[in-house]
Amino acid sequence: MTRFRALQRHGLKPDTRICMFDDGMSLTVTPSDMAIKSMTDLGRVPAVATKPESTIDQALQRMIHAGVRMLFVLDDFGMLVGLVTARDLMGEKPVKLAAENHVVRDSIKVQDIMVPRGQIDVLDFAEVERSTVGDIVLTLRKAGRQHALVREETLRGEEIRGVFSISQIARQLGVAIQTNDVVQSFAELEQLITSDD
Repeated sequence: MTRFRALQRHGLKPDTRICMFDDGMSLTVTPSDMAIKSMTDLGRVPAVATKPESTIDQALQRMIHAGVRMLFVLDDFGMLVGLVTARDLMGEKPVKLAAENHVVRDSIKVQDIMVPRGQIDVLDFAEVERSTVGDIVLTLRKAGRQHALVREETLRGEEIRGVFSISQIARQLGVAIQTNDVVQSFAELEQLITSDD
């Protein structure tokens, strides 16, 4: 028979803090720092996802609660079928789709406006490991994107290893940007990067 014992209880000191979650990301970076310092590593941080059949309002609420601006769209087997961004959900896509199909906005599903897997460009993890934060900003600017996915070949096959977010990079660089104005955001970040040379 197993014997159990009660643990000794202790009081708390006046300056006791709560242990904060550490996702492994640096709080601050410079443009010449290694890019990996700005990548959200999905091996350390759970991916935030939705289903293709979720409504766009459900997806938006998921983003708000998780504090993210992009969701992975996964099928019932957990396989990536697409991604959807806050810009997709709140921009002109839903309005245009509702008008063209004569449906109410509330009936639009994530699968109707997501970027399908076949149209997603990714960065290679091995190359990211040799790149700088400035390289990633330039890559995002040239693609006109706020996010970049990073893939890695593993023993299990191809996996999405990480995500770069222009808003995360800007925070780490100490730049305040408006995430709804991509052109202005990149202009501010490029100015910082070129002044660092």
